[in-house]
Amino acid sequence: MVPFTVPAWLPLLLLLSFLVAVKKVMESKKRHPPGPPALPLIGNMHQLGKLAHQSLYQMSKKYGPVIRLKLGSVPLVVVSSPETAREILKVHDTDTCSRPKLLGTGNYSYNYLDIAFAPFGEYWREMRKISVLELFSNKRVQSFRFIREEEVDSLVESVSQSAASKSPVDLSEKLLFLTANVIWRVAFGGSFEENKCESGVFQEKVNEATSLMGCFAASDFFPCVGWIVDRITGLHGRLKKSAKEMDIFLQKTIDKHEGKKVEEGKEDIVDVLLKIEKQQKEQGSVTLTRSHIKAILMDVFIAGIDTAEITMVWALTELMRNPRVMKKVQAEIREVVGNKGKVSEDDLEKLAYLNMAVKETWRLHPPGPLLIPREVISPFKINGYNIYPKTRVQVNAWAIGRDPKVWKDPEEFLPERFAGSSIDFKGQHFELLPFGGGRRGCPGINMGNTLLQLALANLLYRFDWKLPDGMSKEDIDMEEAPGLTVHKKTHLELIPVSCI
Repeated sequence: MVPFTVPAWLPLLLLLSFLVAVKKVMESKKRHPPGPPALPLIGNMHQLGKLAHQSLYQMSKKYGPVIRLKLGSVPLVVVSSPETAREILKVHDTDTCSRPKLLGTGNYSYNYLDIAFAPFGEYWREMRKISVLELFSNKRVQSFRFIREEEVDSLVESVSQSAASKSPVDLSEKLLFLTANVIWRVAFGGSFEENKCESGVFQEKVNEATSLMGCFAASDFFPCVGWIVDRITGLHGRLKKSAKEMDIFLQKTIDKHEGKKVEEGKEDIVDVLLKIEKQQKEQGSVTLTRSHIKAILMDVFIAGIDTAEITMVWALTELMRNPRVMKKVQAEIREVVGNKGKVSEDDLEKLAYLNMAVKETWRLHPPGPLLIPREVISPFKINGYNIYPKTRVQVNAWAIGRDPKVWKDPEEFLPERFAGSSIDFKGQHFELLPFGGGRRGCPGINMGNTLLQLALANLLYRFDWKLPDGMSKEDIDMEEAPGLTVHKKTHLELIPVSCI
């Protein structure tokens, strides 16, 4: 009888099987949220696609409003309902109010987004306080009123010239130029047009910074080896170059403001920040440095230019696809304004239906479809699932706006759904989150909303709009462009017809 010999590899196989079983038991006890199976190393990255918010929306239909994925070695939880958004942004706001280190650095001078991306702590609280109380208070926003009205007048005049020649207007380009002009004057003072060379260069630098924010940084998701990839792809070099160029430009701008005497109430944002810095030095408690001032200025530009332009373009696009709504909005504006010749900011509070149309635009086309990621700092539960520290958490605002449990006929553009509704857009109603919510909500809400409503109201008051010859409303392209913010992929070109 041949003696039985145990293969040398069998104990190792049994040990591995035992370890896998133990791991499964431990994972089941952690009770993670459900989600699609992940591949080794890359996790679920291959399942996100170019438009991650849409891919995540489809996943939520299968796995529910709380799903968990792995992006490389980083755990990510995405919530897709008003109830779960409320849990993140209100109930567990303090547990999730930090930010992950993005672009593989942890050195926030790389992207100059201190307010938006700085980890939660004393520094962030100080910057937030300055933004809310000094830069974007109601009084400060009102002080910039003349800038908004002058720039909107200039936009209308430019469109009038196209109306006279019956030529199409690229509204995507015009509205981006409008918001850039306003933000330039608010932040730096002086005219965007008068500083055409400087402003053009700066706009290119802002575009590069925005592009970098949308890049995949391997070191974000593969900390041990990703930095090598970022250097091979050139991302690391682009980040350093972008930061250096931005630093030089902003330093020159700040130097020009040094010692400048400005009339009270006429200060631009650089003036305000330098005034705060001086006061802090006199009090012996400096928390605002030149680096912080530069970071705040970049926050203002990157957050301010894109969001207002995106909303205006999508609003006009939806109105062209829905002639009934277009006529109703225009009728309201023209009735309220009468023969005054233009819409003023005093008229805006009387334009209830326009306000509903803007809300409906934000529901279907939130500028940032996935709110900027948060990082968990304390464990908590949501829907019975455990969420652990170092997990990234994102709210899918785009999915919430299309939730059939919340919105009847969610794919239809129906401003009337907001008639008599208390739902607002300032972060307290979790069905509509164009500006986020909680401690990390956007401080510039009033500034952006006032500009976009003023511009829209004037364009709809002064002009009727036609599609280019041979084009019907069914031909309008509604495809989204990929990125952190969601632009209309193709530019919106319309023919204006003067009617006032």
